[in-house]
Amino acid sequence: MRFALLFSLLLLSACAGTPSPAPEAPLTLKKSSFSALPGWRQDRMAEALPALERSCARILKKDPSSAFGPLAEAGTTADWTPACHALQMADKTDEAALAKIIEHYFEPWEARAGTDPEGLFTGYYEASLRGSRTRHGPYRYPLHARPDDLVMVDLGEFREELKGQRIAGRVRGGNLKPYENRAQIVAGSWPHNDKVLAWVDDPVDAFFVQIQGSGVIELHDGKILRIGYAGQNGHPYYAIGKELIERGALSKENVSMQSIRTWLAAHPDQADAVMNTNKSYVFFEETKTEGAKGGEGTVLTPGRSLAVDRSKIPYGIPLWVDIAPPRAGEPPLKRLMVAQDTGGAIRGAVRGDVFWGYGDRAENMAGPMKSKGRYWLLLPRNRP
Repeated sequence: MRFALLFSLLLLSACAGTPSPAPEAPLTLKKSSFSALPGWRQDRMAEALPALERSCARILKKDPSSAFGPLAEAGTTADWTPACHALQMADKTDEAALAKIIEHYFEPWEARAGTDPEGLFTGYYEASLRGSRTRHGPYRYPLHARPDDLVMVDLGEFREELKGQRIAGRVRGGNLKPYENRAQIVAGSWPHNDKVLAWVDDPVDAFFVQIQGSGVIELHDGKILRIGYAGQNGHPYYAIGKELIERGALSKENVSMQSIRTWLAAHPDQADAVMNTNKSYVFFEETKTEGAKGGEGTVLTPGRSLAVDRSKIPYGIPLWVDIAPPRAGEPPLKRLMVAQDTGGAIRGAVRGDVFWGYGDRAENMAGPMKSKGRYWLLLPRNRP
């Protein structure tokens, strides 16, 4: 899972003299039609079927009477079961038949942030690292397992108006207190410096795998260790690209994962200080799945899984996207995707992060992606 942006309770009320942040535009839906979807019937929809089936497997295990998620228009789990059963029986080789199943069970609704249908779409991938189970030689930078005393709280379980907001900390004297920040954890100034899952050979790789939320470590003995998100220290995520722009090191036009990496490598004397401006720290666990797991708990499908703002879009909803080219020379994305993950920077009614998979191409697609786009939610027909 990509790490969620966790809010401190103190942020729920502004300090005196501090202006409150502008409220996010609400998600509004406008009924549409399949004929209005750009590129509909031109997509290789069978490529999205694994993502659909994985979400359906989760949906079919839920209480049929339960709400499908924070979006009232999504109905109940029972409204989704007929479509899921049909998709599970679908012929994976018959694109036309799959399209007809979707058209029969779903209807598209254009998503808007207030009145604006356009939003930002970025990309992420499963990071590749070199490491060891033990500290030696170049393997000096730890990736920590989740500590036993980390308490993560979904505030939406306590108050409806806090849905989508989370905090984390450590219980001291019966009270939940803030956890150590990234700088303290990296420096070893916390109680669990021995909770190391693996040691890697590059501090920048160790930083970026926390942003991606999962990775594959090629161990020095030739074995492979796959890691996934297990928790976060509760401090808000801060984009170091923004920090580098404010310092004049990069511009809005050239900031990307690649340009940030290049700058950090060229300025090792400043790299730690810049990375530590992001106080968020992610903990990992070893995963046995054949691929990265998303926040939904399902294995992600490259090019077909989308990270969304979960406070607005429920996991498991199919989405038709129309996104500008992710990088120069690539075609636009007009395809079927599924909401299966979330992320610290994924906030807003029309906002998405495309999962590109693992390897050099995935990194090259995800790194520079800052594309404008739209999406349509495919919701069950004939729901109450």
